Amino acid sequence: MVTATLEDHSDPRVDVVGLGPAGPELITSGAREVLARARMVVLRTGRHPASSMLSGAETFDHLYERLPTFDAVYSGIAEELVGRALSQGPVVYAVPGSPSVAERSVELLGRHPLVTAGGVALEVHPAVSFLDLAWTRLAIDPLEEGFRLVDAARFAAGAAGDRGPLLVAQCWNRSVLSDIKLTVDAPPGTPVTILHHLGLADEVVDTVAWEDLDRSIDPDHLTSLWIPTLAVPVAFELVRLDELVRTLRRRCPWDREQTHGSLARHLQEESYEVLEAIDELAELDAAGGSATPEAEERAVSHLEEELGDLLFQVYFHALLATEAGRFTLADVAGGVHDKLVARHPQLFDETVVAAAGHRTPEQLAADWEALKLGEKRRHSVTEGIPVALPALALATKLQKKALAVGLDLPGTVDEARRLTGDVVRLAHRGADPALPAPAPGDPDHLDDTARAVGDLLFTLSNLARSLGVDPEAALRHRAARFRTEIERSGRSAGRDDGDARAGEGSDGRFSHTSDRSDYAQ
Repeated sequence: MVTATLEDHSDPRVDVVGLGPAGPELITSGAREVLARARMVVLRTGRHPASSMLSGAETFDHLYERLPTFDAVYSGIAEELVGRALSQGPVVYAVPGSPSVAERSVELLGRHPLVTAGGVALEVHPAVSFLDLAWTRLAIDPLEEGFRLVDAARFAAGAAGDRGPLLVAQCWNRSVLSDIKLTVDAPPGTPVTILHHLGLADEVVDTVAWEDLDRSIDPDHLTSLWIPTLAVPVAFELVRLDELVRTLRRRCPWDREQTHGSLARHLQEESYEVLEAIDELAELDAAGGSATPEAEERAVSHLEEELGDLLFQVYFHALLATEAGRFTLADVAGGVHDKLVARHPQLFDETVVAAAGHRTPEQLAADWEALKLGEKRRHSVTEGIPVALPALALATKLQKKALAVGLDLPGTVDEARRLTGDVVRLAHRGADPALPAPAPGDPDHLDDTARAVGDLLFTLSNLARSLGVDPEAALRHRAARFRTEIERSGRSAGRDDGDARAGEGSDGRFSHTSDRSDYAQ
């Protein structure tokens, strides 16, 4: 029942009514009474069959046309409704269907600070929703079925790990249906029921094969899906992996003993194996289709396997943290999600979306660094760069950071030539009559040589970066080619792996050309 304050123009309040799922005949008598008493009515959208009974009423359709995202639209609606209630008195806000079902604008309105503090009164009136028509047309009892209601735009996350049944609402265009179809690896012929324009003259209730999901109808905001079962649930494999890691932790003696520290070297090894698999696939991609299908299949399978091994490490570390009460796997996923959203305001913050279109990649990179500084309360842009990175990778990362803050870097060909000359002169210093011969083990000479070699490598790293080449990957690729040369040479000489000790000195010690860690492999 509408209270008398609805007619008090000085009373800041918002009454929310639902227009039902179809035509005016499904609007409740309570909603009709509120609308009849209202001095000001605003519709969320005029694109609804029941809006015809409110001809001339204002709508928020202009926000849909002006703002870049639905969340921006719904936030804008909540702000404008509160502003109107404060400046003009009571407002009736009319939404499609029921205000209590899949109505984000009403949810945001209820969370508005002025509403929660009591500065603006809010009353949400019950209404018929599209769910009532859906259960009737499907001839099912939702309580008996144990269904889940999922927003089509958030299907991948909302249906994660679920086998159904699912009612998917707000399938407002063909692209949304295509995304849903591609999210699930459903066997051909898997049934899905399309519910379109329920309660209207052109109502459609049609069961189609999963592969025809986005081909059978021209959807709009009055289109939903009923999915009885998902043969391969969304994110089901991720949930299965999580359960397996927990089982291993409980039942496997080796897994029970592990700590963050004991797993560190395994994480490092798996990371390098992923990089190796990426290099393998990248080489095939660079070959431009000349690789055999078998080679491509092996490379793809290799990368898939190594990424799985790396993912297992992430799950294991998250489980250890969960056991210690520190954080969970959900915290990890949610944290990186929120961090990436916050670091891309040009995509997700409506206040900067328009301006971001005029910013260069360099300006966006500088924005990224500034956001990280504020977010992590760091005192410098280099804080947080792991010192344990491989040296070339560390140099490249520091150089990119320097560019982000506007620092010029030496990386010219002339600089590389000059430093090369310095290194050569130091290496042959003892044979140069113009220079005094260094004493055996002279630490100053060794320090000068190491410093010159470091300067040269640093300059070459920056030169490679400026040419668009990853120096770490380039050197790794060259080392791989050299490895092949060694193996070919060994085979041609009839040697086996045991002859690798040729790199040792006559007394069994390794010569300066050997690498003890490589030999240990």
